[in-house]
This record gives sequence, C-alpha cells and structure tokens, in this order.
Amino acid sequence: MRLHIDVLGLLHLVWGGLGLLTGVSLGVLAIGLNAALISSRSVSRVEIAAVWLLVIVGAILAGGGGALILTGRGLRRRAGKARLAALVLAVPNLILLPFGTALGIYALWTLLNNDARREFGRPLRDVPPATGA
Repeated sequence: MRLHIDVLGLLHLVWGGLGLLTGVSLGVLAIGLNAALISSRSVSRVEIAAVWLLVIVGAILAGGGGALILTGRGLRRRAGKARLAALVLAVPNLILLPFGTALGIYALWTLLNNDARREFGRPLRDVPPATGA
C-alpha cells in the first residue's frame, strides 16, 4: 500500500501542477485581453465580462492546483490531514474527465483501504465477518 500512496501523491503533484499552470495562463490571457481592449478603446460590458470570466476561472484552477500540490506533498509525507484533503478533493475530481475521474477513483480506492488508514495512523474500519455456508 505504501507504493500506491506514493504514486497517488505523485499524481496529485502532476495534476496540481497542470491546474496551476492552466490557471496562471488564463490570468496572463486576461491581462493581455484587458490591455488589448484598453488600447483599442473598445470596452463594453460583454468584453469586461469576458476578462472577469478568465480571471475567475483562472483563479479557481490555480487555487485547486495549489491545493492538489499541497495535498500531494502531504500524502508523500504521510500527513493525516493530507489523507482527508485527498478524499475531499477526489469528489470534484470525479467530474473532470478523463484524468480527474481516474485520479478520484484511485484516491478513493487507495485511501479508504484499512492498510492506508494504518499508514496514516487512523483507526481501522470494522470488517464484517464473512458468512459462509
């Protein structure tokens, strides 16, 4: 299970880096669009809304990417709060096809396991006894 937790941490770092890079790129695009609109003296409400949309989406992506990077570092260090953060971040990742979905499923499968709970110092879940005939 140690290998799975390390791989999960690395995947969080990669996915977070891509989110952070995308968010910063959208912020730069918003700055460039704003400068182009000001220089062309064509600033309408729709164009301002487009700039703000780029800023808001870029901030969300950069913030999510930063959270994923911090979570990935914590997972690799076996920090207890990182396990909880990874479980929380797995839920919104499920709708981000295809990589986010795969990462979310892998995070849930890895971190809800009793071996992973033991790695992070969490109490184990009770396993119901097998009923055999």
